[in-house]
Amino acid sequence: EVQLVESEGGLVQSGGSLRLSCAASGTTYSRYYVGWFRQAPGKEREGVASFYFADGTANYADFVKGRFTISRGYFENMVILQMDDLKPEDTAVYYCAANMYIGAWWSGRDSYWGQGTQVTVSS
Repeated sequence: EVQLVESEGGLVQSGGSLRLSCAASGTTYSRYYVGWFRQAPGKEREGVASFYFADGTANYADFVKGRFTISRGYFENMVILQMDDLKPEDTAVYYCAANMYIGAWWSGRDSYWGQGTQVTVSS
């Protein structure tokens, strides 16, 4: 089992930056894909970026490529999502998620989830 603890989000102006962190714990976290989903009001939850602890592979949704970067944090069990050039449409609750399989991760099925954190981008 994997436990996920997220940092707080925040409020930022359009074009600004914000950093989220997710700390994973559990006996097998190193074999998991960990990253973020987001859910805006009235919309379905969607995958944003994933990171594979075992080899550092990162994958991104098209709508964040070139703006967001996911990487390993200072602590070996931590993942960082650096969000740059934020837009009002990035406003959502961001959830850290973990899954052993990349396909299942991006589908959101059978994953472990963090508690969620609000990110608000003002225009």
